[in-house]
Amino acid sequence: MTFITAFLFIIGFILLLVGAELLVRGASTLAESAGISPLVVGLTVVAYGTSAPELAVTVRSVLSSTPQSDLALGNVIGSNISNILLVLGISAIVAPLTVSRQLVRGSVPFMILTSIGALALCWDGTLDQSEGLFLFFVAMIYTGFAIYQSRRETAAAMLNSEENEETPTVTRSQKWKRFGIQIGLMIAGLAMLLIGANWLVEGAVSVAKYLGVSEMIIGLTVVAVGTSLPEVATSIVAAMRGQRDIAVGNVVGSNIFNILLVLGIAGASAPSPIVVSDAARFFDMPFMIAVSAACLPIFFTQFEISRGEGALFLSYYIGYTTYLFLQATEHDALQPFSTIMFTFVVPLTAVTLVFATLRAMRNNLRTIRD
Repeated sequence: MTFITAFLFIIGFILLLVGAELLVRGASTLAESAGISPLVVGLTVVAYGTSAPELAVTVRSVLSSTPQSDLALGNVIGSNISNILLVLGISAIVAPLTVSRQLVRGSVPFMILTSIGALALCWDGTLDQSEGLFLFFVAMIYTGFAIYQSRRETAAAMLNSEENEETPTVTRSQKWKRFGIQIGLMIAGLAMLLIGANWLVEGAVSVAKYLGVSEMIIGLTVVAVGTSLPEVATSIVAAMRGQRDIAVGNVVGSNIFNILLVLGIAGASAPSPIVVSDAARFFDMPFMIAVSAACLPIFFTQFEISRGEGALFLSYYIGYTTYLFLQATEHDALQPFSTIMFTFVVPLTAVTLVFATLRAMRNNLRTIRD
């Protein structure tokens, strides 16, 4: 391990934090200037930006001289799982996250629907160009509709607000100047995020090799988390700054775009259909759907993600990573670990979520009646 490697690791970490700060600051002020809610900015603009690493890795995988379909699809599935379990888990532990009702009623069900749709398209064992184009087309429609709906709701709210009359007049040139500054902050922040994540991953891989960690374990841990580092940094900084709509919207939006945009572009640009393995169809993608579906009852209860629920997400991510490691190494502990997880832990969590959802629904009905 050289001094340059250690230096890049440290600088990468600093760039990651500074980039996240600039991206969140630019996104939050852009929302005000453009008449778009911070939630929709998180669901679209920020989500597009933080999904860039997944897009680069996935497209490069399918366009290489020897296409790596498992890596392309696995990157999308793994990122979606880590976005919910790791990113939301850590962010909620740092600061409990308030969840918008709009998110629960619209975007989260759409995220679950896109996950199920991806499995349906891949069920025959391939994802061809026409299916990729379809996913990309849906991504464009979703983005346009989300922005249009938010601008309409914001304009209506401003029209009905009495305070709007006292708002100081802003000239067109001043508005465009502020808009340019905010876009500049977001671009600079995103560039720092991507460069910082890349340097941090390269440094972490070098450190792991220096410590004697195998390539396989590095791939299952460092590289897998690496493409989710922009989401991790952005959501944590947003939570700490009180921009919690951006923190949660970034994760939900990234998951939607990872399937519709990243997988769509990969499928449309691949010279031959992307091959979907049995493991992806029968375990990884159903697990991604289950994780996405688990968001709905957790978000619905009190419309927040508490620190306890964040810890639950994080513990499941650790369990999922442990399962992948034991499976890849064919470790003797795989069987007892699987038995404990699928026989006791998962069913117990599912029952708990069902009861929590029913209790929340009953409380909401009681509130409406009162």
